[in-house]
Amino acid sequence: MYDTYMSPILVTGANGNIGSIVSANLRAAGVEVRTADLDTPFDFTDRQTWGVFEGIETMFLVRPPALSNISRDLIPSLDAARRAGVHHVVLLSLQGAEHNKVVPHAKIEAWLRESGLTWTFVRPSFFMENLSTTHASDIRDRDSIIVPAGNGRTAFVAAHDVAAVATAALMNPAEHAFAAWTPTGPDALTYTQVAEILTTTLGRPIRYPKPGVVRYFVHATRTLGLPMPMAAVTCAIYTVARLGKADGLTDDVQKVTGRAPVDFTEWAHDHADVWQ
Repeated sequence: MYDTYMSPILVTGANGNIGSIVSANLRAAGVEVRTADLDTPFDFTDRQTWGVFEGIETMFLVRPPALSNISRDLIPSLDAARRAGVHHVVLLSLQGAEHNKVVPHAKIEAWLRESGLTWTFVRPSFFMENLSTTHASDIRDRDSIIVPAGNGRTAFVAAHDVAAVATAALMNPAEHAFAAWTPTGPDALTYTQVAEILTTTLGRPIRYPKPGVVRYFVHATRTLGLPMPMAAVTCAIYTVARLGKADGLTDDVQKVTGRAPVDFTEWAHDHADVWQ
């Protein structure tokens, strides 16, 4: 149970898919929350905003997608947080980061391991919400899912299940210290299966043309408008799926929260309006 006499919990990325739910969960539980980019101006690269760490012991860390040079653009602020008295960091990482040194999350994990802080890594599998945000226009306007994942299976997970795991770690750091949770949904699906589910849900054909990495990168930057660093990171993530290494399922959501994660069919039904 959360001690109401503890310091506020700092949430970065509070306007994002996960951070917004985490903030709401904490407040609903009676926790004092400080949102680094809503309650007070904050920029990982601007030392003038790092006063946000004062009086904070526990923080939820979300890497801004635009920050790919971790040593230059993120680590100095984390070092400032440590000096200001932050003791525990719950990092939103990603599935397989411990084996995929290309992704920025791996560098953040490595720094935290050597930092002297306690930490919890929340390494979700691929968010279902990426299909209702980043790739929504492809499905809505082009009736296509354009990602370079080949025939690989992906253990999709809903944002609210990831946020529930992160919330538990933030509210009870001692219980989750040095733990690495990998929240996934109950099924690992190919994008062909995803397209079939969306076809049934939406009542119109949704295609998955299995584009290669180059075609996807061009599409992501030119049509979807992703910054090149973010497009490059997503290429790496989809390549992991293409190689058959994104299909690992866990019971971590059940283990941490006491309830089963939502499956993709139910989630798609609940979000169908996004693609109409």
